[in-house]
Amino acid sequence: MKYLANKKTLFTITLLIFVILQLFVPFRTALVFYKENTNYIEAFLPINEEDTFQLIWKHSIHLTDVIEKYIVMDNQNIKQYEIIYEEFGIGMPSNALEGEKFEYKDGKYHVMDLDNIFPSINLRNGKTVPENRLVWGEQGEHIIYLKEYLKPGAWFTIKVENLSLWQSLKGVRIHE
Repeated sequence: MKYLANKKTLFTITLLIFVILQLFVPFRTALVFYKENTNYIEAFLPINEEDTFQLIWKHSIHLTDVIEKYIVMDNQNIKQYEIIYEEFGIGMPSNALEGEKFEYKDGKYHVMDLDNIFPSINLRNGKTVPENRLVWGEQGEHIIYLKEYLKPGAWFTIKVENLSLWQSLKGVRIHE
């Protein structure tokens, strides 16, 4: 009888450890949107190393789209590799730096071969013109307006991190 009780106890402890590991050990890589400078996960997008995504926002002065293209690096940094815009203005590059390429094609300026590496990105979700978008997928086939997931006017810190199941339950999963 004592053998059976020990076996049940061992099984219960093993099951409990398994559940705790499943809940709290990070396993899913995601593009995480943290509210301001907090650890509060507002939303996340499951993503993998080498995946690309775009942030598209309206320039506040000339009200045209600015497209910033990024790739997720294997160390969970974010690399900006291209920026596309229609008009020069405040905050827009007027030329390429050494090692970069500057082109005008299809009515847009392209600054390519960028090597801007970030551990995180700070983003304010548009309030007056809430048209910020997130694009992902091999051909950019998935697109959402950030206002569907994030409060217009609020700002966020975007990072690539491994999330546990528990952390995933705290935020809203972005999907098309």
